[in-house]
Amino acid sequence: MTTAASKESAAGIKPFLKWAGGKTQLLPAIETKVQQLLRSKETIQFVEPFVGSGAVLFFMLRKYGRHIRQATINDVNPVLADCYRTIRYNPQELIKELSALEKDYFTYTSEDDRKAFFLEKRTAFNALAGDAVQKSALLLFLNKTCFNGLYRVNAKGNFNVPFGRYANPTICNAPVILANSEALQKVEILNTDFSEMEALIAPDTFFYLDPPYKPISATSSFNAYAKEGFGDADQERLKAFCDKVNAGGAYFVQSNSDNSDSEGNGFFQELYKGYNIEQVKAKRAINAKGSGRGAVFELLISNDDVLHVNSKP
Repeated sequence: MTTAASKESAAGIKPFLKWAGGKTQLLPAIETKVQQLLRSKETIQFVEPFVGSGAVLFFMLRKYGRHIRQATINDVNPVLADCYRTIRYNPQELIKELSALEKDYFTYTSEDDRKAFFLEKRTAFNALAGDAVQKSALLLFLNKTCFNGLYRVNAKGNFNVPFGRYANPTICNAPVILANSEALQKVEILNTDFSEMEALIAPDTFFYLDPPYKPISATSSFNAYAKEGFGDADQERLKAFCDKVNAGGAYFVQSNSDNSDSEGNGFFQELYKGYNIEQVKAKRAINAKGSGRGAVFELLISNDDVLHVNSKP
């Protein structure tokens, strides 16, 4: 029986980070794909090799949790992977640390003082090693108070996003942390290269892939998510991985940028020739000027043919 308390807990399952490029806007299109898969599968294994803020992960756990037998997430960013682990294993300790940061932040009333506090904690974050709970609390604090929820690092791997100037940010959202902690109990959390997840390929597995997007112009690549970057060679490695997923009978859905020309020709149209490629409208949210935050198209790439191969008789 589903109780009111369990419904309330499920409702709180949602991303704990603000995230530039989060997939909330694409969820309706992704859900259509999920529903197609669930027509032929009672339960599935869910795998997300580039989890980021987990918009798709938490949507799946909230709405389709009863169909997910096991979930595995991965992120190449070790700080982010540790933050997921901290929420899973040590939510109360995280809430305690984050509440203290929130209290200290709001003792300052002037923007200059809050900015100084932010910069102090940004320096502490970059210097801290070996304390996952404290590092995770600093990550969440910086994420809620920095510019536009960006996660950007320099060549040395140091977080360098500027102060965000928010009047009243929600820094410690304890109900969300606790609901996510409960939901993550059946999720394995990895910190490796996406290629290491090849062992999870099986006909009942759904891979959602959200790699760092290929820039749509020479000036649009300003969000270095990891110091190693993710260039065209990595996009080609990912395509080879998708080929293995397809050959193994698993289902994949990938989101990426749409850099096609007016005739529909582009990098991904050529690279993923033979797969299903759909344009989905999204809103550009990362721009210092509001006028630059208009609608753009993104791509959903999938191996829909595998659904027919694996469908129930």
